[in-house]
Amino acid sequence: MRADRVFAYGAAAGLLGDLLLGDPRRGHPVAAFGRAAAAVERVLWRDDRARGALHTAVCAGGAVALGAVAARAVRTSPAASLALTGAATWAVVGGTSLAREARAVGRALEAGDVEGARARLPHLCGRDPQALDADGIARAVVESVAENTSDAVVGALVWGAVGGVPGLLGFRAVNTLDAMVGHRSPKYLRYGWASARLDDVAGWPGARLTAVLATLAGDDPRGAVRAWRADAAAHPSPNAGPVETSFAGALGVRLGGTLSYGGRVEHRPVLNGNGRAVGIHDVERAVRLSKRVSWLALGVCVAARLIAKGRTS
Repeated sequence: MRADRVFAYGAAAGLLGDLLLGDPRRGHPVAAFGRAAAAVERVLWRDDRARGALHTAVCAGGAVALGAVAARAVRTSPAASLALTGAATWAVVGGTSLAREARAVGRALEAGDVEGARARLPHLCGRDPQALDADGIARAVVESVAENTSDAVVGALVWGAVGGVPGLLGFRAVNTLDAMVGHRSPKYLRYGWASARLDDVAGWPGARLTAVLATLAGDDPRGAVRAWRADAAAHPSPNAGPVETSFAGALGVRLGGTLSYGGRVEHRPVLNGNGRAVGIHDVERAVRLSKRVSWLALGVCVAARLIAKGRTS
């Protein structure tokens, strides 16, 4: 079986597996990688960019190497190659868990249980929940769904199409490292610099594809384009900007503004300022848009892989 078909069938199986099974409660491969990366950090950490770059190279490079060795070991067996691609895709995507956590917060808000929603929000994003009212929690959920559609699904599929199993594992490793050490806290400002910059580079194509597909699949394509063009560049993240603005325009809502992370208040620009404030019902709308984008991304990535293979044959 050709490599492009292995990716097509394997990625589809992995995404379907995520839809049916979600993430395991225990023993998730990404959690295992996180523990390994934390162990490397304990050995290497210094308040120094070079040490942080070494940490990034060891952890992300190790994930890519592991994927390459595994893919090489099964290259003569189409069935094993397909199974490996499916398992790797299932391990690195997280669309079902994203939807589940978003809906859990949404149900609490619908029931008027703001405290319950605050307790659940940290499962989804790093905002300080005590600083948020019901509308603020709903906005945080919609923003998190938008950003994580790119980070947890589309970006992985893009790099899987480019690099197969090594691409899948490498992207998830880079994204996980950014979540662990890439934030601008005093401890990680220098040490996490390389992980944050590499995540920006790795996330660039997936973020743009996510924004395009959200524009096409949303309720207001023109509004999504307007919001993307007007406001994406104002966002502090080069990748979250296009994703959040396209979701905001597609859903007709206003995102951005003041938020708090780890006790640090940030005043971010308003995205799609002509939209209405986020309501509780927009949580479900964002989840549905995320699912449409995810499956469209699979189709685009598979088609791109097949076309590229056809041109080189």
